[in-house]
Amino acid sequence: MRKQIINGVEVWHGSNNVFADLGLPNADKLKIKSGLVIEIMQAMRALGMTQQEAAKRMGISQAKVSCMMRGDFTNLSERKLMDCLNRLGYDIEIRVRPTTEPVGHLTLATV
Repeated sequence: MRKQIINGVEVWHGSNNVFADLGLPNADKLKIKSGLVIEIMQAMRALGMTQQEAAKRMGISQAKVSCMMRGDFTNLSERKLMDCLNRLGYDIEIRVRPTTEPVGHLTLATV
């Protein structure tokens, strides 16, 4: 994050990853997981599913769906969240490419 003063007001510019801005460990993974959860929530809404219906289709408990809807997805791996999206009728494409950085990073691009 970087600070700037604009018209006497302190303005902080983030990094496009709120988890990193908050100093949380595994910020890249948290950003990916939160993006997948958002896609799951949108899919459930588009399909008009209740939490119980979605849980059955995704192969997880309704309690886990409820936690996910409240933003608690720590008990679900990225792989499990991708599996949930697959079960809701979504394809997932993983693309690997070289980076100009010394260490690569994960990103989530949605259509």
